[in-house]
Amino acid sequence: MIESTEIIGYSAALIIGIVLGLIGGGGSILTVPVLVYLLAIEPLMATAYSLFIVGAAALVGAIRNMQKGLVDLRTGVVFSIPAFIAVYLTRRFMMPAIPEHIAELGGVAITRDLFIMVLFGVIMLFAAISMIRERKALVEKEEERKFMYPMILLEGAVVGVLTGIVGAGGGFLIIPALVVFSRLPMKLAVGTSLMIIAVKSLIGFLGDVQNMAIDWTFLLIFTGIAAIGILLGIYATNFIEGKKLKKAFGYFTLVMAIYILWKELF
Repeated sequence: MIESTEIIGYSAALIIGIVLGLIGGGGSILTVPVLVYLLAIEPLMATAYSLFIVGAAALVGAIRNMQKGLVDLRTGVVFSIPAFIAVYLTRRFMMPAIPEHIAELGGVAITRDLFIMVLFGVIMLFAAISMIRERKALVEKEEERKFMYPMILLEGAVVGVLTGIVGAGGGFLIIPALVVFSRLPMKLAVGTSLMIIAVKSLIGFLGDVQNMAIDWTFLLIFTGIAAIGILLGIYATNFIEGKKLKKAFGYFTLVMAIYILWKELF
């Protein structure tokens, strides 16, 4: 018998996919809260599942953008290498090494689950601000393509570690890096970002396969529903401009971030 929370959870998977299809990112930031709060999956496992879901979803978007010539393979490969190494090592060794009980702070037990969800809430907060703000610095210009390889490699490693900890794609960090450090036009940066997210998330998930008992039936059903949502979102871009929805979704993400931080801390 399917419970109402499961129906809501699977419906949320469809919404996550639609948002990803419409605005090219952001929807994946909802995956962990849906898994934890609606489907009662413990945070460490939820971040593992999120890597697979986000990676598969981004792969669909990346293939679509490749068909349109909106993926810069050279930049994507340079960024992806440190990113997937960092996320794999984080999932394979760092996360299992974090103890269930980390410390006591003012009489409050700091647990691994609390650490994961608070860090996730903070990253979600930054993602919301990134979607709400007008990025005046990221104006699309016709410039000579430049590649600041040290900065791209460093950013890739940092994003990889964050992705490994919280299971989110990190597109709000990747896209500005591609625009600033590689001088990619915005549309090309979005497509390349999806390729990077797909590679690092799916390879990072391999680190969990060796550590956890994965419920493949649930995971494939959830991912399949999200993939259907992506296709619906991509189709909807013919009628709805994704940019107009991005700021509104940013405010929704902001509310969710505040809720997560409040729930976990207070």
